[in-house]
Amino acid sequence: MKLYNTLTKREEEFKPIEEGKVRMYVCGPTVYNLIHIGNARPMILFDTVRRYFEYKGYEVSYVSNFTDVDDKIIAKAIEEGSTSEEVAERYIEECKKDMAAMNVRPATVHPRATQEIDGMIEMIRTLIDKGYAYPAEDGTVYFRTRKFDGYGKLSHKNIDDLEGGHRSIQVTGNLKEDPLDFVLWKPKKEGEPYWESPWCQGRPGWHIECSVMSKKYLGDEIDIHAGGEDLVFPHHENEIAQSEAANGKPFAHYWMHNAFLNIDNKKMSKSLGNFFTVRDIQEKYDLQVLRFFMISAHYRSPLNFSDELMEAAKNGLERILNAADMLRRHMEKPEDALLEGEAEVLAGTDAFVGKFEASMEDDFNTADAVSAVFELVKYINTSLKEDSSRALAEGFYQKLQMLCDILGIIIERKEEVLDEEIEALIAARQEARKAKDFAKADEIRDKLKDMGILLKDTREGVTWTRA
Repeated sequence: MKLYNTLTKREEEFKPIEEGKVRMYVCGPTVYNLIHIGNARPMILFDTVRRYFEYKGYEVSYVSNFTDVDDKIIAKAIEEGSTSEEVAERYIEECKKDMAAMNVRPATVHPRATQEIDGMIEMIRTLIDKGYAYPAEDGTVYFRTRKFDGYGKLSHKNIDDLEGGHRSIQVTGNLKEDPLDFVLWKPKKEGEPYWESPWCQGRPGWHIECSVMSKKYLGDEIDIHAGGEDLVFPHHENEIAQSEAANGKPFAHYWMHNAFLNIDNKKMSKSLGNFFTVRDIQEKYDLQVLRFFMISAHYRSPLNFSDELMEAAKNGLERILNAADMLRRHMEKPEDALLEGEAEVLAGTDAFVGKFEASMEDDFNTADAVSAVFELVKYINTSLKEDSSRALAEGFYQKLQMLCDILGIIIERKEEVLDEEIEALIAARQEARKAKDFAKADEIRDKLKDMGILLKDTREGVTWTRA
């Protein structure tokens, strides 16, 4: 299995630290609002990576945090007249609902920054003792960026160029020894939540949180650290500096970063009016469509979100679901074994499983993996005949479900309840067909179509979908 390592800028063969196990840390959201579709991309993509590792037999320890203390959370609490804790708790629960709706499985552990303060203080103390950090007069603790020899190795930035060209690393204030030093601990401001520390009443800097939570739940060295490409610098660069300086070991062996998500070829922003939460999308689409849209592109490719592309994803997903529906109807036949020649037909699916696996093992190329699923669907549609055995349908279904499960795609449709009027119209059309009043049957079909209900007559009976 090969994956692209941001650290080395090349594809590398994956070799776990411990045979048969994967330790994986993925940066989670800051919980001050409902998650947006930019948050959704890494959630979906790295959940898919995890699923594939598990399919290959690895035991995956998957840690994804919630940042529940932050300037934006504090601002939201002030705006609402509530507390940071109340804001964070509410949006963590809402985030979990959205993750479930996108079929993103819960992490092995979802640590919260506010519950790991003692560990952060301990790591900061270690960094001070080793000379990598220092407290300023006001109680702020800074990391000595230049003291860490490997600084810049993830983002491939030269530290001597940072001061002039990359101000994003710098923190305002004149108490630092060097303009490039970044904050590990900062004093409280009036009305802010705070914790006691040896240096002052305050709270941790953002970067130290992930270093500590990764260490606690996965150990000093981890296999994979992942997140959006916007986190490479300075967040992940600073994580490496803190973790390796404190622990004296390599931090993460492989770094995976997903590319940006644009909206109609523009960067998503509230000022442009193209900012969408996952809930906004859910008003128009089942979130399985959003997941299918996300995995239809390679994770390192920029992804453009538009109504046209979402409709294409909806139609693509529908092809898969229709094949699954057909197989389930065929599986209602009386029990029987494979007929003559069907074992070879079923064995023909192995080629598509092979293509799927080859795609996933080539830097988790979900776009090509989806293509392999479509090829399998086409094979199923052309191979399953009216007189095919139930056993063949079951074999096809098992293969289709196996591959879709890895992608997080649910092939069993949600049971939808139609209102009484629509149910009555469908029943009336069936009666008209039995009475051979096809004109009335067609009239009812057209009326249902105008109501957004599409009917399909099959040998097993009538089925319907929403337009």
